[in-house]
Amino acid sequence: MTDVDAVFRALADPTRRQILDRLHEHSGQTLGELCRGLGMSRQAVSKHLALLEDAGLVSTLRRGREKLHHLDPVPIQEIHDRWIGKFERGRVQVITGLRTALEDSDDRDR
Repeated sequence: MTDVDAVFRALADPTRRQILDRLHEHSGQTLGELCRGLGMSRQAVSKHLALLEDAGLVSTLRRGREKLHHLDPVPIQEIHDRWIGKFERGRVQVITGLRTALEDSDDRDR
């Protein structure tokens, strides 16, 4: 079972979510490939990757001297199954619509 707190901590950071999005688009990237376009040092990206690995969201595989990073969707699926999956699709759509309407109303009031 996944450490849910670690997963939520990992997902709370926009840079880490961007890394996960990039791994979703193209799995098996090296640290150097992930650094491109992030505008941060290899050390900073390594720290983000370590946190993602600790949360179980990223797994690694060595290929020679390269360390390839892969998205591991299991912890996210477990969160979905535990909380989101409990609601039927229609109810989630209604709640999403209400939230959007409230956000739109709030934006107009500003």
